[in-house]
Formats: sequence, C-alpha cells, structure tokens
Amino acid sequence: MAKTDYIQIRRELHQIPELGFQEYKTQAYLLNYIRSLPSDRIEIKQWKTGIFVKVLGRKPVRLIGYRADIDGLPIKEETGLPFSSNHEKEMHACGHDFHMTIALGVLTNIVENPIDDDMLFVFQPAEEGPGGAEPMLKSEIMQEWKPDIIIALHVAPEYPVGTIAVKPGLLFANTSELFIDLKGKGGHAAYPHQTNDMVVAACNLVAQLQTIVSRNIDPLDSAVVTIGKITGGTVQNVIAETARLEGTMRTLSAESMTKVKDRVKALVKGIEAGYECECTIDFGSGYYQVYNEEAITAEFMNFIRSETNIELIECKEAMTGEDFGYMLKEIPGFMFWLGVNSPYGLHHSKLNPDEEALETAINMITSYLQFKGNKE
Repeated sequence: MAKTDYIQIRRELHQIPELGFQEYKTQAYLLNYIRSLPSDRIEIKQWKTGIFVKVLGRKPVRLIGYRADIDGLPIKEETGLPFSSNHEKEMHACGHDFHMTIALGVLTNIVENPIDDDMLFVFQPAEEGPGGAEPMLKSEIMQEWKPDIIIALHVAPEYPVGTIAVKPGLLFANTSELFIDLKGKGGHAAYPHQTNDMVVAACNLVAQLQTIVSRNIDPLDSAVVTIGKITGGTVQNVIAETARLEGTMRTLSAESMTKVKDRVKALVKGIEAGYECECTIDFGSGYYQVYNEEAITAEFMNFIRSETNIELIECKEAMTGEDFGYMLKEIPGFMFWLGVNSPYGLHHSKLNPDEEALETAINMITSYLQFKGNKE
C-alpha cells in the first residue's frame, strides 16, 4: 500500500473523532478496512466499540499484541485543515488518528507477509476516558487471546520525524482525577456571620492541597496535585452555599498515589470540621503507571540502534497518563514515543502531526515484528 493511501486513511479518520465508547463511525471505518484484507489468516471479534484482530502465523509459538487507541477528545478543532473534524467540539487532538492508521498499516503488512508467531491487533476505545484498556483486558475475548507480549506507541509532537523516544522501566505516571464538592450555608453578603461560606472554604482547601507534595511525599519521589477548575456561588452579593473543585493527581509510584489520596481525605475532613460543612470526594477515573519491561524494551532499543536508521532517544519518565498501563501490568511489553514534529502539543486544538511519520512508524514496527515474531 502506498504512502498516499495511509495519509488518506489518516485524514478520513481525523474527520470523525468520537468520544469514549461512542466510536461507532470509527469502528465501522476500521472494520470496513480490515474486512477488505485477505481473510484466510484473520479472525475478527468486536468488543463494545473496539475490535480484536488475530492474524495467524506460519508456525506460532507466541501471541504478540499490538494496541492502538481509537477515541477523540471533547476539543473544538482550530487547525484550519481542509480535512478538519466534521464533529463539532470533538477532535483527534491526541494523535489517535495516527495510532489507528499506523496499526492498519502494520496489520496489512503482517497479513501480506506473515510472521511465524500469531499477532493480536487491539483497537481500543475510551483511552481518554472513562478508560477502555482495563475492561478490554478483562474481557472474555482478551482472556482467550491473551498476548505473551504487547506493545504500543504514542505520538510525541516535541520530537522530530525519524526519531523515537523510550526507556526501560517507568515511562508514564499513575494518574487520578479529583472532584470535591463542598456544601455549607449560603446567605446575604451583609450577614456573613449567619452563613458558612464555601468560597472561603474552597480557597483554603486548595491552599492545603498544595502542601501534600511538599510535605507528605518523599522529596526524591515525584507527584503533582493540580486544581484546574473552581466553581462556586451564584451572584456577587450572595455568600456561596456550594463550591466545587476539579483537578488531577499524578505520581511516579502506586504507593505515592495511595498516600496522596489518603492526605486528600484527611484535609477534606479538616475542612468539614473547620467550616461546618459537608464535603464529598470523587477520584473519578485513574490510570495505572506505564512500566516498560526492562529486557524486552532493551532488546527493542538495540534493534532500533542496529537495524534501522531511526534516531533513538532514551527519554525520562513523564507525568502523562495512559491506560495502556493496565495492559502492561499483566502482560510484559512496552510503549514508546513516536516523533511527529508539531509546534502544538498533545490535547491542543491546533495539533497537526507531520504525516511523514506514518510511513516511518509502519515500516519500523513491521521490521521489528518480523525480527521478534520470527526469532527462535
């Protein structure tokens, strides 16, 4: 298949971004393409809005997994591209259109030039939320077709085309959402002594939450507690009866995430006592750390250095989150960054990855799978 064909596929997928577990057009598009491939070596199973595709090898010993996420984000696109999103306020602002296209390209190559081992291509919904990797992993299909190793990539706007970045061990952080609702007693601004002001309580809680990292986490560890949104009150001369904090938490260890959550609970109890109010905490969805299995990742890095012209960067761990971590928790494997050279970062309304990276990734991953899947 020519490079122009993959570019066209990416552009068509870019136009139909859909939110988690709503990827109906995307699933139909992917199935239409997959079913156009020679069927003698392919088994296809649907799971919610996701897809499993098993490609039978010539003399399989293992099952090698490759995962691509398929959902978009609730972001209004501002790229001005002729193939911009057709869905208002939804966009492939995290490169999942690239991820799907690359997976289709690799799938095509493996079907046309089968390797010894079997392969499982996992087209996963809802990576951006509420999280599709963990329930997909627990599904009967994936328990039956559980890979021996699994790999995935993520586009990286900050790296040039022709580079990948990876490291053994921890790559992405543990993450958790944070929602806190406070309810006190509202009233007229002229009579504050008759009220319990939730704007004041919320502001004090935000300040206290910022002490968790500086005073409860080992200085040699890393964590982030961010409150990104505060809402409260109704009008300027009424003391607020309610307030709401929305934020995110990230840590480089599962143990630190537990400690952060425990401290949030303790501080909220203090606010309840101090401001005579009621509070509820919702940690929302959260993702387990992405931990690259050392031996498999090192083998991959050596392959890139010795068998390709791609520049390999051994990167540092990042505070980004990815639900692929749940799969790596049970299946050895790795994730790596793919350089796509964009001035705008992930989740930005103007993100436009360089399409030259598509062919680079398809050829490189195919070569690695041929090396890995044909190795005795």
